[in-house]
Amino acid sequence: MLEKLINQLGFRRIGVRLAISYGLLLILIAALILMPFSQIQKMTARNKEFTQKEMRSLLDVQALSLSAESVSNALLQLLTSSREKREIEYALVDVKNRQITDLIESLESNLTDQMQLDNLQRLKLRKENYYRIFNEMVNQLEDQGQEIAKQTFVEDVQPALSALLQESKILLDYEQKLVQQHQLQSQDELEKTGLLVIILSSVIILFAAVLAWLTTRSVIKPLAILEQNALRIASGDYKSQVPASNTEEVTRVGTALNLMSAAIAQRESDIEQFAYYDPITHLPNRTYLLKAFEHRELEHYGMILMDLARLKTINETLGFDTGDYVIADVAKRIQEVVKTGDTKQTGLLSKLTGGAFALLFPAQHKDTVTELFERIDAAMGQPVRCHQHAVDVSLVYGFAIVTEQKISLISLMRNAEVALYAAKRYTRQSAWYNDAQEASRLSHLSLLSDLRSAVKASELQMWLQPKLNLQNGRIYGFESLVRWQHPERGFISPAEFIPFAEKTGYIGIVTQWMLDSALLKLHAWKQHYPDLSIAVNVSTYDLRDRSFPERVVSLLKKYDVAPHLLKIEMTESGIMEDPQATIELLNRLRDTGVGLSIDDFGTGYSSLAYLQKLPVNELKIDRSFVSDIQHADATKKLVRTIIEMGHGLNLHVVAEGIEQEQEKITLSELGCDAMQGYLLSKPLYGNSLQEWMHLHIPLSQKT
Repeated sequence: MLEKLINQLGFRRIGVRLAISYGLLLILIAALILMPFSQIQKMTARNKEFTQKEMRSLLDVQALSLSAESVSNALLQLLTSSREKREIEYALVDVKNRQITDLIESLESNLTDQMQLDNLQRLKLRKENYYRIFNEMVNQLEDQGQEIAKQTFVEDVQPALSALLQESKILLDYEQKLVQQHQLQSQDELEKTGLLVIILSSVIILFAAVLAWLTTRSVIKPLAILEQNALRIASGDYKSQVPASNTEEVTRVGTALNLMSAAIAQRESDIEQFAYYDPITHLPNRTYLLKAFEHRELEHYGMILMDLARLKTINETLGFDTGDYVIADVAKRIQEVVKTGDTKQTGLLSKLTGGAFALLFPAQHKDTVTELFERIDAAMGQPVRCHQHAVDVSLVYGFAIVTEQKISLISLMRNAEVALYAAKRYTRQSAWYNDAQEASRLSHLSLLSDLRSAVKASELQMWLQPKLNLQNGRIYGFESLVRWQHPERGFISPAEFIPFAEKTGYIGIVTQWMLDSALLKLHAWKQHYPDLSIAVNVSTYDLRDRSFPERVVSLLKKYDVAPHLLKIEMTESGIMEDPQATIELLNRLRDTGVGLSIDDFGTGYSSLAYLQKLPVNELKIDRSFVSDIQHADATKKLVRTIIEMGHGLNLHVVAEGIEQEQEKITLSELGCDAMQGYLLSKPLYGNSLQEWMHLHIPLSQKT
């Protein structure tokens, strides 16, 4: 019943407790203030009444005593004055007597104490007796003379005045006694008021102490428990729970804190899962792998780095959901292989980016790695069945092992990545890491770091290979080719640095330099060779640069060159990486007036549907189609088809890599428009270029 009443009144709530407690405390403080104030008001009222009555009575009694004393002196003056002066003295005596009468009447109207009234009654009798004797003395003075009156004054009047004065003194003493009693009473009341204030203050202090203790018990202590639990949560301990409290607010906060702890624990678990595990395969990711071996040096460990081949094609053809399904299936197959071999307890399989996996395991020699590789590769023999599709899967492998000298995990992974890249570069299924690969990789990195400075230091060179019109036998332009003359390494082939420059984005500065050099050369030719053109090769990276057409226009204006003299060549495969975006960029380039050419045609996988949409002017047949074309009828038919297709699309068709006269004749017979190759000339530079131009460009082309 009591519990129910407590709940109904809300005493389990801190707010209700504090409101009641502080309300009572305020009532006590108000009582502490009001009760002394009331007492002081009463004392003030009594003092005021005392001042108005008792003090007035005291003053009247004092005045009465003085009047009684002064009338005696006035009577003596009267008795010793001559008859002529008695009238004045009589008036003075009458004044004194009236004062005595008035003072007695005033006292009679003010006095309330019975003893005072009794004294006053006796005082009145003494006054009446005095007045009687005074009148007899006055009669004697007028009728019998001064001597008889003096004798009466001495024998009767003076005693009567003395009696009157004595009674007034008694009354005065009693009035003084009453004043003292009143002062003592006021002092006593003041002391009682002070004691009351002390008692109330003690009660308030005691109540405040009890309230502070109760507050500490019901608020501070539970809050301290809440604080301790919050600190445990902050330190990562989410298992401890805040116990229930008999305070409603603390219970609610504790419940909320418990819920928050559980929610944070769940979120941290989710974050950890997301941070350290792959969402598709649920395998540990690269971060987990590196963290697990962060402070360890590895010895006698091997690593197989695997990358799912053709994942990009699967995603583009069948969709990313199919690609994810294939990745998950491949992960299961690798896990099954790991669980069945010696690596069951010690091998750690992790999922890297894309379709890449890393398998770390103890290995004493390469045979262990090879045996595990063979079992994993065998597990990939069956296609992955996803919905209505059967997808053949194959992995590319990179192997690395550390046996004697200890290295870190990140170094071992780097070695495996180098081996994997080597396998991809040379289109092999697998490759082992070796020091030569590392040296090659470091060499390429060094070249890339030198490439930017090479542009500024004029280490690059633009070589030009002429193009011949097969119909009229005239030279109509050149293709520009970049060469690098390194100050320390000497001549560096484009095949050595261009692929890496394209992958890292450095190719952009090379393209910019080639455009500058080509337009500078065309500007120099304006006087003597105004109709010659120069073609510049651009990379896939350049075709993704949306600002590329604007940069070309800016350079044309800078060098004051007619746009049609500049040709832009791009590979077929580069166009097909993103045909929609590339077509939009090529349309913008065509609007500038420059010529556009598809280089190495036939080596890619371009769609004829896209080919007819490309705003190009020229088609260049790859050398692989024209080499010994005079002896290959099938190739001849294919090239004829390409030429006819190009002409059907209003394209100028050029054959590359012509090295034999018979190849030139055959292509001319097939209707090819132009050619370039070693038969005509190798790429030329500097004085060799100038000499060749003087010899081979007809004077009719000079101005």
